[in-house]
Amino acid sequence: MNIYDRKQTWKWLLFAAVLVIVAASLWFSGRLVSKISDSEKRNVELWAEAVKRKALMMEATNQLYAKIANEERKKVELWAEANRLLSVVNDDNALGFVLQVLRGNETVPCILTDEKGKILMSRNVDSLSAKSAEGLQRELEIMRKQHDSIPIDAGQGRIHYVFYKDSEVFNEIRESYEDNERSFINEIASNPASAPAIYTDSSSTIIIAYGNLDTIKIKSDSVNYLVEQFAYLKEHGDTIEVSLGPGKRNYIYYMESPQLQQLRYFPFFQFAVIGMFLIVAYLLFSTSRRAEQNLVWVGMAKETAHQLGTPLSSLIAWVEILRMKGVDESILFELNQDVKRLEMITERFSKIGSQPKLNAENISDALTQSLEYMKSRTPKTVEFYFQGKPNIIAPLNIPLFAWVIENLCRNAVDAMDGKGSITFEIIDQQQFVYIDVTDTGKGIPRGKHKTVFEPGFTTRQRGWGLGLSLCKRIVEQYHNGKIFVKRSEIGKGTTFRIVLNK
Repeated sequence: MNIYDRKQTWKWLLFAAVLVIVAASLWFSGRLVSKISDSEKRNVELWAEAVKRKALMMEATNQLYAKIANEERKKVELWAEANRLLSVVNDDNALGFVLQVLRGNETVPCILTDEKGKILMSRNVDSLSAKSAEGLQRELEIMRKQHDSIPIDAGQGRIHYVFYKDSEVFNEIRESYEDNERSFINEIASNPASAPAIYTDSSSTIIIAYGNLDTIKIKSDSVNYLVEQFAYLKEHGDTIEVSLGPGKRNYIYYMESPQLQQLRYFPFFQFAVIGMFLIVAYLLFSTSRRAEQNLVWVGMAKETAHQLGTPLSSLIAWVEILRMKGVDESILFELNQDVKRLEMITERFSKIGSQPKLNAENISDALTQSLEYMKSRTPKTVEFYFQGKPNIIAPLNIPLFAWVIENLCRNAVDAMDGKGSITFEIIDQQQFVYIDVTDTGKGIPRGKHKTVFEPGFTTRQRGWGLGLSLCKRIVEQYHNGKIFVKRSEIGKGTTFRIVLNK
């Protein structure tokens, strides 16, 4: 297993570990959210039960309130009837009973008037008010506003009226009832579950109270805001029925608290932030690693060019010495060709690390020169084919471009085990030139179409794995083009595509 196979294995293992961690985190946070949600629901249900009991207590208080009010009116009616009988009863025993009834009302303030509103008598009126006519008149006005009068037949076509107001005992009971009502509303507003809640009547149209809503929005736009929140809770929230007795019920609409909703989505936000951080860290690391690789490439290329320079100068001198000694010219020609080849290799390595000069060149001519050189240095069992227009101009650096073609040819020959065909096709587009190099070799697995361009990747035991990596660097960094595996089929061959700007 080479370094890239191990790298791919580690990537999958790390990816699986990340999936396990994410799944475990989501499961744990989901359980936590579920527990908190159940706790909130229990709190709301307990709160609803408390509201229900308080509502029943209020209902009982209200019934008591109505009963006392009814009893006081009956007491006033009895007092009024006693006043009527007082003027018509002659029997001493009956008169005593009537007077006893009149004295029996010791709590409800009453005032008796004639048909013209003149005050005839009063009972249980505040002592300070009873001392003056003005005081009695003020009390009378209060009674007129508080309750309807009770008419009395005074005989001879006369009608007297009895006015009354609530007793002090009744007022204390009413204040207690109002305190209970305020306490009830406060309990609604201080929902212990921290969940937004709205308490409505049985028709679900009248909002009685609300809790845990935005107080600022309520103050600025209370009606519209409450209506919108109520509609939202009815559609998306839960409902609890509050029974207030036979046939009487109100409703509480509520939903999850904002804190619980934030907690529900927090893991996704956290993973997104962590993911962004890892991506940025990976990009920075990759950039740093590429920069380091570039430095290694440049250093190696410069050092190679430097090391080749000294023996190359010596070889050139030796060729001249041999020519002076009359050595066979054909031998000198072959030596001179190899020296030129070494000079070209030195020039290629010297250009690595610096931006080479690109000139408008005929791609067909440059490709033909490279193919002629490769034909003489490959087995006769390898055939070369060329297709395309003869005059296509593009910016090229001839020595580096020839290096790319030679590397592709060598890889193709190795893939075909020295037997097969290599086809070069030039495709002219409006803005680009495509150069397709097709061999009839073993093919490249789909999962390694990108890996083949990585430094060190090779399928040969003695290969360095630098050829295609060098091709990619020359095409993409120095010519601003692209090179990639266009297609490949195991056992049938591979097509590499070079894309150059025109």
